[in-house]
Amino acid sequence: MTQNVTVIGLGSMGYGMALSCLRAGHAVLGQDVAWDRVAQFVTEGGLDGPMDDADAVLVVVLNAAQTESVLFGPNGVVPSLRKGAVVIGCATVPPDFAREMERRCAEHRVHYLDAPISGGSVKAAAGKLSVMASGTPEAFAAAEPVLDATAETVFRLGDAAGAGSAMKAVNQLLAGVHIAAMAEAMTFGMTQGVTPRRFLDVISKCAGTSWMLENRAPHIVEGDYTPHSQVNIWPKDLGIVLDTAGTTGFDAPITQAALGQYRKAVNMGLGAEDDAAVAKVYARDSGLTLPGENT
Repeated sequence: MTQNVTVIGLGSMGYGMALSCLRAGHAVLGQDVAWDRVAQFVTEGGLDGPMDDADAVLVVVLNAAQTESVLFGPNGVVPSLRKGAVVIGCATVPPDFAREMERRCAEHRVHYLDAPISGGSVKAAAGKLSVMASGTPEAFAAAEPVLDATAETVFRLGDAAGAGSAMKAVNQLLAGVHIAAMAEAMTFGMTQGVTPRRFLDVISKCAGTSWMLENRAPHIVEGDYTPHSQVNIWPKDLGIVLDTAGTTGFDAPITQAALGQYRKAVNMGLGAEDDAAVAKVYARDSGLTLPGENT
């Protein structure tokens, strides 16, 4: 079943998801504040012009504020959607916000699927993301063609919005901590004469490894911080984790420590770099030189 799909947000994740929808045969309109991204998408088969009869709107923006703006702002899409269309919210947002978006969409007889994503830009481009989704059975049914095109695994976590975003917060806690821990371990190794390359070769085959280590450590080894996932994401996402934890009085000291390192990285001007650049915080504080620096 092919659909008319609008993808709002053509960043590293949204662009890949839009391409995956095209490959599946959907008619896809891409929207982004960066017009060059829109123009590039048109050259790859995206629609060049408005879509008045969207079946699904895939929202792949940065945060809750942007999600609310594109859905219900001055030019928000929800009021103009047909009855029975579905909004698929992929941004990392607080669970309460996802529930609020579901309620407001329902007022317009539009379905809302709380569907944060995981897997990175490579899996987004391959249509092999993991989706942590929750929503009504009708929302899942309406979103199924898009989910089939973009995801390898869809976790159905409940019949109401909020559960998907709660699970994404759990994932982001681990992912953010793992990247910071990888950076700490690698630079600690450097103080003991362990080169980043040797660290990657050995630890990736030992019990201390993680998916994040194996994915991000090569960026440091190669001295390439082209952003696949920016440092800027983590103050937001770990902030959501801590805010959510605070609603139940849960203490998350490891998350707090990792958040502090990402904030330091942002203050160093590294916010737009790949999140592996958090290693530069440790390197600066320890007087270390990472690969590719000062050469």
